[in-house]
Amino acid sequence: MLNTPSHEKQSENTPRLGEIGLENFAPYLMNRIMGRYDANLRHEMASLGLTTPQMRSLAVLSVIDGILIGELAVYAVVEQSTLSRAIDALDRDGLIRRESDATDSRAKRIFLTGAGRTTFERLWPHMSSFYEQMFNGISRKDRRAFVGTLQAMLSNIRKHDF
Repeated sequence: MLNTPSHEKQSENTPRLGEIGLENFAPYLMNRIMGRYDANLRHEMASLGLTTPQMRSLAVLSVIDGILIGELAVYAVVEQSTLSRAIDALDRDGLIRRESDATDSRAKRIFLTGAGRTTFERLWPHMSSFYEQMFNGISRKDRRAFVGTLQAMLSNIRKHDF
């Protein structure tokens, strides 16, 4: 008799995706929402010469300036190799600057420059508008509950302390 891995035994009792339905599968819905959000911003990003990874990096840096590159990759939800190219372009365009970490000279911290902050401030009204559009017709109470649920979900699956 073959030994069946425990995840396969558990899956016998777990509903299949077709039974759940895409419209009830949270990861699918979250991907659709973020895909639409990014698509809505594409024109504004392009007009500023930005890609999605660059936009996400500027957004994170507007809140957490001077972050380590590895942490920026986590917050911006960008693969480290993709982030490296985005950081190179942002640096070349004068939107960020890199500095060695005070305690580890091999580690680099990323800072927004004045031009980077100005670029982000030009993009922010569009980001905010699309964010508000997502919550159209949803009460403040339900919005807070939803964001609280997302924070709990992230806490359940995250690998970092942030």
